[in-house]
Amino acid sequence: MTKTVNHLKNHRPLYFAIGFTLVFVLYISLVLVPFSSCYRLYVGSNSLGLSIYNIEMVQSFFQARDQAQLFCYSQFLQLWDVIFAVFSTAMFGSWIVYFFKNKRLLLVAPTVLGMIADWSENFLELLMLKTYSNSGAISETLVSLGSGLNIFKLTMAGLTYLIIFVGIILLIKTFITRPKRV
Repeated sequence: MTKTVNHLKNHRPLYFAIGFTLVFVLYISLVLVPFSSCYRLYVGSNSLGLSIYNIEMVQSFFQARDQAQLFCYSQFLQLWDVIFAVFSTAMFGSWIVYFFKNKRLLLVAPTVLGMIADWSENFLELLMLKTYSNSGAISETLVSLGSGLNIFKLTMAGLTYLIIFVGIILLIKTFITRPKRV
């Protein structure tokens, strides 16, 4: 019994990482994709948050949708995308904690900073959407700030992937160079 408890304690970060990965995949499949379908178009961009954008791209994005789709997009940004950022941060952060054995917790910072940047970008997109709905115009300043936050978010995501990749390589190296038990 004690051996089982110690095994569970020693592998807790791995179980959290696997658990958050399952939650992440299920959330994408069962929530994110269905709730984003109400503003989806079959031609053109379906999200501003996945690319670097300018004022023409934002206007085109908004003009391609009717009021119901824009309302749906605002609801998506306020709730479903916020939850997605929490789950992805938990998943990537738990993998980093697992790979680096709780020794380098600062390596989780890019995932958290990416989540904060995503939330901030969502807020700016909502402001752009509100001004567009009220006046048909979009502030170039908001677009620049939103695109800048998006660049930062994507940079943090790239850094997170790099950290995880290094963690995987270190884990494989440790596994290969570990003395064999006889």
